[in-house]
Amino acid sequence: MTLIQEFKNGVCTLTLNRPQVFNSFNKEMAMALQNALDNCEKDESVRAIVIKGEGKAFCAGQDLAEATDPNGPEMQSIVKDHYNPIIERIRKIEKPIIAGVNGVAAGAGANIALACDLTIAKNSASFIQAFSKIGLIPDSGGTFFLPRLIGMQKAMALMMTGEKISANDAVSMNMIYKAVSDESFEEELTKLAENLASMPTYGLGLTKRAMNASFTNNLTEQLAVEEQLQTLAGKSEDFEEGVKAFMEKRSPVFKGK
Repeated sequence: MTLIQEFKNGVCTLTLNRPQVFNSFNKEMAMALQNALDNCEKDESVRAIVIKGEGKAFCAGQDLAEATDPNGPEMQSIVKDHYNPIIERIRKIEKPIIAGVNGVAAGAGANIALACDLTIAKNSASFIQAFSKIGLIPDSGGTFFLPRLIGMQKAMALMMTGEKISANDAVSMNMIYKAVSDESFEEELTKLAENLASMPTYGLGLTKRAMNASFTNNLTEQLAVEEQLQTLAGKSEDFEEGVKAFMEKRSPVFKGK
């Protein structure tokens, strides 16, 4: 089983499970993750999604044994059919998606983490744009997300040099949301995911839609998006519940609707 799925308190945790090769992707694991994300999107009981790795690594990127196998998938297929659909699903699914980076995140593994809505990492974790070391270019959305997160100069430097970046340095350069102690990582990750799952996730999904649109819109277009989505949010059950709970001075119970 290349992917472990667990569900608790509104959170579906997807654990990459090839620890013997640092959770590097092969076709089986890529397809399993795509299918799991599809199921999470359809399942109304899933209010938030966590992606993490089994063992010492988050994900070391592509399994090079598969990529160099004469009988394996070609490079174009690996990018087009394995990774691109994962990135598109992460951005399209209107539920909070958290990357829990428990160890090294290299190559496509690093960029999958950066594509998530929030990325939280162990202090001992690291991020590496390893592509240049074997003559490849960053894929899995790396050339899209990284310069937008940390700026053109730093992104270019990391992509060209393949420099290893610690979790704390990744926080300092605005690459990721948070780094926590190794000992408290699982607790902090669970706390964050369950908190998001208990929130008005319909509105959080609309926020994600608006943020996605902001990458290509001008101000006038983005204001129109905000108007449209705020109108939808204002008609939601969660908005009604939030206002009612505020007036009644009690904690709201949101349903993600």
